[in-house]
Amino acid sequence: MKDFNFYAPTEIVFGQNSEEQVAGLVRKYGGQKVLVHYGGNSARRSGLLDKMFGLLRENNIPFVELGGVVPNPRLSLVKKGIQLCRDEKVDFILAVGGGSVIDSAKAIGYGVGYEGEPWDFWMGKAVPKSCLPIGAVLTIPAAGSEMSNSCVITNDANNDKRGINSNLCRCKFCIMNPERTFTLPTYQTAAGATDIMMHTMERYFTVHDDMTLTDALAEALLRTVKDSALEVMRNPMDYRHRAQIMWAGSLSHNDLMECGSTKDFATHKLEHELSAMFDVTHGAGLAAIWGSWARYVLPGHEARFARFAVNVMGVDNDFTDVRRTAEKGIEATERFFAQLGMPISIHELLGRDITDEEIEEMARRASHDGEISLGNIRVLKRADLVEIYKLAR
Repeated sequence: MKDFNFYAPTEIVFGQNSEEQVAGLVRKYGGQKVLVHYGGNSARRSGLLDKMFGLLRENNIPFVELGGVVPNPRLSLVKKGIQLCRDEKVDFILAVGGGSVIDSAKAIGYGVGYEGEPWDFWMGKAVPKSCLPIGAVLTIPAAGSEMSNSCVITNDANNDKRGINSNLCRCKFCIMNPERTFTLPTYQTAAGATDIMMHTMERYFTVHDDMTLTDALAEALLRTVKDSALEVMRNPMDYRHRAQIMWAGSLSHNDLMECGSTKDFATHKLEHELSAMFDVTHGAGLAAIWGSWARYVLPGHEARFARFAVNVMGVDNDFTDVRRTAEKGIEATERFFAQLGMPISIHELLGRDITDEEIEEMARRASHDGEISLGNIRVLKRADLVEIYKLAR
């Protein structure tokens, strides 16, 4: 078992009508002038955005707004947000939306106090020293950014997608009302559930196998999301199962699921190149690549994959053939993704064959021109990444 630190400072306000508390929470965490940051028109059409504006006005909290966040949030909008915060003397950011909005808010928060090029942080040329305080009103359970220390941004000048981690950007609070997810499109719900599960799976598949409690928590979370995702596909207005997914999204990415182990986020990094190059939905990209990653790293780790197969996917344990049990678990996971409407190959994701040149370029970017390796359960070099992309095509 690996030694660990666990730090999860975000205050969670969960339940029906929880958004009514937004003004008090902004005040509690020092907000005097707020940037309300959001995505497209869905937050406005649902009435949530106007509700946030109204509650801030009623409580005499001045604010400015910046919309336009898109999936795989863009550096260009981050720069606009940084300048807006400086011009308006904003001291608090309220993110209304999902992980892309929250990550964009975090990037703005980092950049306000930094005089250099914001992309320096993602290139490793600088380390964040400060971040404006951030609160979130979550509408899309998926990325877990509301409780994580992660921030992933796409540089739209060159389609380079990268992530950085720092506890400075952890949200001060997050408001979660599962009712706000009732109207999510089916595809977005499915992609979100996939992303949530992957955040836990990439911590579960580890070289450390002696943290019994963490493993049990991870297995319970994965089973819950798997079951609840199927339920909300049948009944989108099912509050109970929407609530399970929403809470699981936060627990999956607040580091609880890696206590005592070492995470392996190779699948995420492989997918980042897919969504950077082709602007695909992140959860769908994860589903398209995971099975190939799993088969590639399986040798030598059959017991861990077999445990997942039995305890999460409900595969019968063949005690005479551990490898076959493990393989059945991978197959069952792909069938589950397909049941959700997720792709299980890059061809299915893109609707066309991917070229060798595109594969080589993604592997080059993911490995930073071969300078870094990915993964933990198996260390993957540039050539390994090429093989996984080929298996996934």
